[in-house]
Amino acid sequence: MNDTDFPSGPWIGFYVYSGCHQDRHRMDLSLSFGNGLITGEGNDDIGPFVIKGRYDTRSKECHWTKTYVGAHDVFYRGVREGKGIWGTWEIGDSSHGGFRIWPLAHGSDRDTGEEQDQLQPCETTADEPVAV
Repeated sequence: MNDTDFPSGPWIGFYVYSGCHQDRHRMDLSLSFGNGLITGEGNDDIGPFVIKGRYDTRSKECHWTKTYVGAHDVFYRGVREGKGIWGTWEIGDSSHGGFRIWPLAHGSDRDTGEEQDQLQPCETTADEPVAV
């Protein structure tokens, strides 16, 4: 992997709460990757947010804090694999779940049958990525 595997621009995806249910919450993001840093902003069903974090092109790992404007922080930890990044999110000890995001250039989950089949939320803990 190299910096081209972490393209800056529009990304799309979803997050799920722990448990094997089909309730996906869409995220729209605008991300910038460079020199190991991730910055960006976005919106989901909770509201607008900003992102600050880091990524490593060798290990393919990344982590960031998603801060809802005027509200709480959510910590994300993931791995770049295939078409996007997948992993876990947590809010302290109170809530956790899984997520998957990918560059918008790779399509949305509505127009890519393959994505629709592969993106099934499953139970996760805060310490291991969710297999979505």
